[in-house]
Amino acid sequence: MSELNLFIFFITFLIFLLLFFSTRRPSPKTTAPSPQSYPIIGNLPGFLRNRHRFHDWVTEMLSETPSSTLQVNSFLNLSHGICTANPNNLQHLLVTNFSNYIKGSRFLNVLFELLGYGIFNVDSHLWITQRKISSYEFNTKSLRFFVSDVVNYELSDFLFPCLSNFCDDNSVFDLQNLLSRFTFTNICKLAFGVDPEFIPNLNFAKAFDDAVEICFFSRFLAPFPPLWKLKRFFNLGSEKRLKEAIQTINDFAMEIIKSKLHEEDDNQDLLSRFIHLSSTMEFEDEQHKIKFLRDIIISFVLAGKDSTSTALTWFFWLIAGNPHVAESIHRELTEAASSSSSSAAAEATSRILILSYDELKKLDYLHAALSETMRLFPPVPINSRSTVDDDVLPDGTHVGQGWFADYSAYAMGRMERVWGHDCREFKPERWLNGDGKYEPLDQFRFPVFHCGPRSCLGKDLAYVQMKAIVAAVVYEFEIVAVDGGASAERMVNPPYVVSLILKMKGGLHVRLKRRERR
Repeated sequence: MSELNLFIFFITFLIFLLLFFSTRRPSPKTTAPSPQSYPIIGNLPGFLRNRHRFHDWVTEMLSETPSSTLQVNSFLNLSHGICTANPNNLQHLLVTNFSNYIKGSRFLNVLFELLGYGIFNVDSHLWITQRKISSYEFNTKSLRFFVSDVVNYELSDFLFPCLSNFCDDNSVFDLQNLLSRFTFTNICKLAFGVDPEFIPNLNFAKAFDDAVEICFFSRFLAPFPPLWKLKRFFNLGSEKRLKEAIQTINDFAMEIIKSKLHEEDDNQDLLSRFIHLSSTMEFEDEQHKIKFLRDIIISFVLAGKDSTSTALTWFFWLIAGNPHVAESIHRELTEAASSSSSSAAAEATSRILILSYDELKKLDYLHAALSETMRLFPPVPINSRSTVDDDVLPDGTHVGQGWFADYSAYAMGRMERVWGHDCREFKPERWLNGDGKYEPLDQFRFPVFHCGPRSCLGKDLAYVQMKAIVAAVVYEFEIVAVDGGASAERMVNPPYVVSLILKMKGGLHVRLKRRERR
């Protein structure tokens, strides 16, 4: 069927739905307001005007509501839901009444081709089993190994030489892209025990980025959800591109699985543990077993490939626009280098600063600056749950059975009633106590790593990896953003991609300047 015929069919179908739903009894009202909402068409006009800046639009609407919660009125009343940036509501959703708020079919349907039945897409026993196995990979012993054998090696062998070459040539380069390649290699080595350099990837990175963006922008944020399902059925437009991207992703995952199944050594990486687990499970056939392992791989690529590199991209953009923060970090690193162990000090003399796991843990100001970055630019800006039974949130908002309940970490970081009048300012000091030590704040005000039973297992790993990278880079280089970095004007509508991961639109193009040694 041609796209013209599909369009005619869609218009006819739309008229039918309009007549049908216009005669339906209105849905139950929540106590939450719904700014920019109209009969029948709901929030559609504002959504279409602001889809390209979706997270800021949601933030503006939530700021206009008394309790930072709004009712979402979909086009033709096809679905019902709420969105919140209220810490009390968040605690209720993710902890107090955890069993009532699940991933559900809405989340699974949108991301199924990409994530399948991986840990981020499922509930109940499938989630419990994967989380239990995964937790072994994130203990302190594994983190120490990760720093000493993976991160530090890749810093010395790949990242720092690249940066040095760019600096010597006075080249402009995309730091976001370089960091994404670096963290992708790290997660492959840590979780799968393989170096992606030796796996035919057939442009895997681009295919993965395309798939993530299509799933979120063209599906999750579809103005009329049945349309993307029709496009999938007829293999048109974005759905055709998604199908092609998924094939590339599957081919890459298969290469990793083959390499692991042929290994004779009893490795203890994450994938090896899941391969061992799969040998004790009953599958319909070998293909279902391979699909199970494939979903594990892609889920952890999603967790490790872009979330850390995205956070670091915004971090370097922010310190480029706030040089006093960069200097404070550099002073802390200089002190760490002077009191570092002999091995680390030896590395420092060759210009690259390599710190141990314990030394990285002591970098309080850097930890605060990274937390402040993720408060403003959470790698996963919005998350969604589905309601099992009717419920009432702490602020009095009614949530019906089968409704979606979204919470926006992006909006939370920009709520004056949560963070004060300076909520949009980049101030690492808000995370430090009177002694200058890092002090964690309420997790429900800072849901970057989620909260409760589904909180992120890789939180410590992410901080350690980011600290190691920043220590090596900032100790040696000044970051000069070509666009000038973060400014008050650009912080109003920052340049992000509307996708599952809050990547910087167009990348972060920078030059590097070597610091003078005092």
